[in-house]
Amino acid sequence: MRVLGVDPGLTRCGLGVVEGTPGKPPALVAVGVIRTPADLDVSRRLVQIESELDQWITEHRPDAVAVERVFAQHNVRTVMGTAQASGVAMVVAARRGLPVSLHTPSEVKAAVTGSGRAGKEQVTTMVTRILRLAERPTPADAADALALAICQVWRGGVTSKLQEAAASRSNLEAMAQAQSRLQVARLRAAVAAQESKR
Repeated sequence: MRVLGVDPGLTRCGLGVVEGTPGKPPALVAVGVIRTPADLDVSRRLVQIESELDQWITEHRPDAVAVERVFAQHNVRTVMGTAQASGVAMVVAARRGLPVSLHTPSEVKAAVTGSGRAGKEQVTTMVTRILRLAERPTPADAADALALAICQVWRGGVTSKLQEAAASRSNLEAMAQAQSRLQVARLRAAVAAQESKR
């Protein structure tokens, strides 16, 4: 499974692509940051983010996209920019038919460090170890994007397997009920045929 992680932001939008399966160490495919100038109109900044995200999806062909869930902060302006960039990421993925998962920061931290309260340093250190990188990914937005992708590979992969198993079970149950109804109908027909002979 190949996942594009997006750490949304207007000034810096972290991007990280990893490939792997649940229970095994994933491998780095690509990492980077989309930067937009603060003096540029917000709408133009969002178009720039949209364009670069689209290029990343074309180039790296992920199976899914993981975006950090925006949560309330003290700085409303920062939250707005983050939410707008997050929305752009979801639209770009949806346009390509890719499934999008949202993960909270504490969920991502818990997945890569074992603690939902880990600091940025711990997350970066663990991302470096998990992906067996020679250097730490910088800036922090890039490391966070990789952490999101790792979280999706490990947790999202398990969730999708459970959903597939549940769907398969539902199909089997439906088939069994259909067979049961068919058998009952045949028995009734046989009984009716016997009675008509009497």
